[in-house]
Amino acid sequence: MRIIGGLARGRTLVAPPGAKTRPTQDYVRESLFNIIRWDVEDARVLDLFAGTGALALESVSRGAAQAVMIDSDRAACEAIRKNIASVRMEEKCRLVQRDYRAAMELLAREGLRFDVVFIDPPYRMENTGEMCAELYDMGLLARDFLLIVEHRQGCAPMLDGRFDAFDLRSYGDTQITFARRAQEGGEARHDETAVSGQL
Repeated sequence: MRIIGGLARGRTLVAPPGAKTRPTQDYVRESLFNIIRWDVEDARVLDLFAGTGALALESVSRGAAQAVMIDSDRAACEAIRKNIASVRMEEKCRLVQRDYRAAMELLAREGLRFDVVFIDPPYRMENTGEMCAELYDMGLLARDFLLIVEHRQGCAPMLDGRFDAFDLRSYGDTQITFARRAQEGGEARHDETAVSGQL
């Protein structure tokens, strides 16, 4: 696993041992960042289930202003610390070792807002729509936010009317849903027939 683009391109990333962490594969990450490259530049990034930190670190490498990584697993956090040091981006990166809800509450108290949010929880957690709603309710989303939710095939987040799930990409058994703030007076779309098209 490595950084694919930007200032830290080619630097190797480590993953914690065992199967608890499911890093986004390099080819999926490359495709994803080809899609969102204009959204990442100068963005404030939140990686809600960071795992190895690869998504946040790729963002910083490609010009994100700052990245906050959240994970509660000790081994994952050790890997993230090593990876932050490896890409030499300590001044732009922050790790919060807490349960995602506790971490979100902390960040909300600090008044932080994020432009790009990655949500890639363990596949057993299928309440990603609720996570998106909590981010919105806590005021953690910037006005022109972009949510990137990685999930199992057929388990797209059920989003309420404040969100527009405008694109869906498939990579084998993995799918990625992209969502933004819904246009005023519009309705969110979260089924597979409504999220076709390109960014």
